[in-house]
Amino acid sequence: MYQQEITEREAGQRLDRYLYKLLPEAGAGFLHKMLRKKNITLNDRKAQGNEVLAVGDLVKLFFAEETLYKFMGKEQSKAHDAKESLLWRQAYERYGNLPILYENEHILLVDKPAGLLTQKAGETDLSLNEWLAGYLFSKGELSEDSPAAYKPSACNRLDRNTSGIVLCAKSVRGAQLLGDLLKERTLHKYYRLYVKGRVETTQTLEGYLTKDEVHNKVTIRKNPPAKEPTASYIKTRYQPLKQEADKTLLEVELITGKPHQIRAHLASIGHPLLGDYKYGDKAWNDRYKKTCQIEAQLLHACRVEFPKLEAPFTDLSQRIFSL
Repeated sequence: MYQQEITEREAGQRLDRYLYKLLPEAGAGFLHKMLRKKNITLNDRKAQGNEVLAVGDLVKLFFAEETLYKFMGKEQSKAHDAKESLLWRQAYERYGNLPILYENEHILLVDKPAGLLTQKAGETDLSLNEWLAGYLFSKGELSEDSPAAYKPSACNRLDRNTSGIVLCAKSVRGAQLLGDLLKERTLHKYYRLYVKGRVETTQTLEGYLTKDEVHNKVTIRKNPPAKEPTASYIKTRYQPLKQEADKTLLEVELITGKPHQIRAHLASIGHPLLGDYKYGDKAWNDRYKKTCQIEAQLLHACRVEFPKLEAPFTDLSQRIFSL
């Protein structure tokens, strides 16, 4: 028999979803059969699978040990878990104690430095996600041998060379909250950056973005392209803060959040970001690279504003975090 008491990290998800993660090699049909036969129980009672787990709930699995290990993929996952935990330690050792703006049992806001991936692109990459796991592991909040019922991770993504605030979920409840706020666009995200030319008025840009996955580059159009039904609607608002001889400091509100949206959207109206070689002005960037050693786009996620929230997130209600 195997039993697991639900913690803050796993609470808030349905029992069947928890079981899918705990037993990735078992099919949904098998798990529901085990629930019907009471080979899987919740708080020592028969469960349907649609119950939402709460802190302190007790999940019991009455399986033979070899069956349990088979469905957990335990033997196959040992090597994978060892590699994962090694990456956690390496990331935390490399990046150390990154500045944390806010943290509770569900959510963490961290200042990501330029040059650090938010999510790894390759198997051995060290990203902010690995740093987050390493940080929680160092605090004793994450264990190498704990069941993979929830993996803490970043909920919004910044490009490698973009610095600033990243929203991270430490628990299912945290991931659900941040996911809902981002989807509903009630959490406001602001960025600061330099662009080429003089910008003197506040504007809101709208358009449609398509991404070339092969070349990792996006295209912006004012109207939805008829031949590309997967184009995403985007909306970007900006206001000038300071004009200089050949550039303007802007504050941008990212109303929708798509890959390279700010960089490509501003470049499409003739105001590319300083240091952005993918969408920008190479000759202009080269001058600043030579005189100011600017190697990549100057783009910083400077502020997030939370809407009014109910318990258990009242501490974040209408809070503003800035760098």
